[in-house]
Amino acid sequence: MSVWLPSAPCTPGTCLERTGPVTALPRAAGRLLAVIALVLAGIALLPVGRLIPAGPVRWWCRAVVRASGVRVRVSGAAVPTGGVLLVANHISWLDIPLLAAVRPARMLAKSEIRRWPVAGWLTARSGALFIERDRLRALPDTVARIADALRGGAAVAVFPEGSTWCGRAQGHFRRAVFQAALDAGVPVQPVRLRYRVSGGEASTAPAFIGDDSLLASVWRVVSARGLVAEVGVPDPVAPGCHSDRRTLAATAQARVWGEHTAERHPVGPYGQSDPFPSQDARDVVRPRRPRRRPALLAPQPPDVSARVR
Repeated sequence: MSVWLPSAPCTPGTCLERTGPVTALPRAAGRLLAVIALVLAGIALLPVGRLIPAGPVRWWCRAVVRASGVRVRVSGAAVPTGGVLLVANHISWLDIPLLAAVRPARMLAKSEIRRWPVAGWLTARSGALFIERDRLRALPDTVARIADALRGGAAVAVFPEGSTWCGRAQGHFRRAVFQAALDAGVPVQPVRLRYRVSGGEASTAPAFIGDDSLLASVWRVVSARGLVAEVGVPDPVAPGCHSDRRTLAATAQARVWGEHTAERHPVGPYGQSDPFPSQDARDVVRPRRPRRRPALLAPQPPDVSARVR
């Protein structure tokens, strides 16, 4: 595995915990069957999917999330029309339909998904763009394909963290995909995703992290009670506001993080806050420590012994 491959320290054993009551088994099973039925209906419509207006697609995406027992709250600005790069923090498999509920878009997916049985074919048929995360040399070609899609008026959805996090901490945005927005001259639309229980407390139940299985993650969601998905849509970053991808990525990241200052730094490998994660060490200017004067060169106090005599 490449050393630059994005990863997160979040694991099911250390991050996943239930907050709030659990729903009854029959109701959880009913939710699961409803989600499967909606997904199968979406699969049946894939051949004509690009002909379906955006409104029904958004309704279907919200229906998938709602069928799993999760209420959806969307707030913020209107997403621009035409070509736009949607960027969001990444927590759960629910993030994909939630982003599509804001605006249907072509997803940027890791190339490993293409080799999955059934799911790989479905992802490719949906118009997804694939990125080979373990091949750095393939990155410029991926950025060029994203830029072409944006110039054609498409919306492209990306999770710049490159990996899922538990939701209580976040990773830093990788800069490469932002070059596509610069090349195409399109706006960047940040999207903030949060999962909470009805009482307002943050919940890690929807997280899909580490070696967790998709089935286990789906079951946690459908068996939970009172989960709420909060989708915040800050103001978009207009084209021409930034001349380089580094500052553009930093601006988008700041708008996604918003006022949640307690979550500004990702959790380190031992659970502590880590303001300088190794994956972005080159982007951080560490403060210099003041030089200490050698003891021999330090000014000496005046000799007052003669005055005391």
